[in-house]
Amino acid sequence: MTDGARAYGGVAVAERRARRRSALLDAALDLLADGGAGVVTKRAVCQRARLNDRYFYEHFADRDALLETLAAEVTGQGIVVVVAAVHAAPPDVHARVRAAADAAIGFVVADPRHAALLLQGHSAEPLQRARQASQHAIARAMVAVAADQPAGPSTLLAGAPVDAEMIAFTVVSGLLELVAAWIREEFTASREHLTDLVARLLLAGVTR
Repeated sequence: MTDGARAYGGVAVAERRARRRSALLDAALDLLADGGAGVVTKRAVCQRARLNDRYFYEHFADRDALLETLAAEVTGQGIVVVVAAVHAAPPDVHARVRAAADAAIGFVVADPRHAALLLQGHSAEPLQRARQASQHAIARAMVAVAADQPAGPSTLLAGAPVDAEMIAFTVVSGLLELVAAWIREEFTASREHLTDLVARLLLAGVTR
């Protein structure tokens, strides 16, 4: 029997490793939400996860690698939720854009830790890079959706490719800040109202 298949206490080695990795990431997300990136240290994460240092290094080279992985995994989970909602919506661009907006907002509010990771400003470079990368990815997706419309892209995004991407990036960045401000209760709008507004703004960018 290989090492990967050998079981201890009825649990295979690979599964035990996966559980430890998940515990470390979950602990890091807890700490980030509680006190910001500054409190996410190797020692604090291991204490929170009740694991010793050797298990940390089993999965991550250092704290930055942990934060980068955390940001990538949570972002990936959000994308899965949004894509599933879009596929479940009627085959109409308006319905699908609203479904995407509702799913994205729902993913963030379902777990306050998601907002702490995805919407708050961070001094930690790995999280800053992850946030910027996600904004650019969403902006590029917005430009692609606009270009794929039967009537062509909206007037807003109908210019040179670099202009379209910069405009889309501005819209996406602004919407993320809006959602963050709404979560901070700076606006009294209901979630449904916010979703409708975000969908309208996105539709203005992708439809004529």
